[in-house]
Amino acid sequence: MTSEELQTIIAAGLPCSHLELSGDGRHWYATIVSSAFEGQRLIQRHQRVYATLGGRLQSDEVHALSMKTYTPAEWAANSAQ
Repeated sequence: MTSEELQTIIAAGLPCSHLELSGDGRHWYATIVSSAFEGQRLIQRHQRVYATLGGRLQSDEVHALSMKTYTPAEWAANSAQ
């Protein structure tokens, strides 16, 4: 899977104001900023992203995804530092 394909899948299932991906085709690192994360705990945010991937993790199409998730306000505060 390419980073463009993975980005398209995540963006189709989650409204992202910022989405940054890097990886080697199986192991991915993502920074995701979405208003959908408002009021959610970290585990809920990650579950939301995993849900956008459907069975791609179980089928090993995406072997690993490490992510940082932010609301737009958290991202703005983080970027200001």
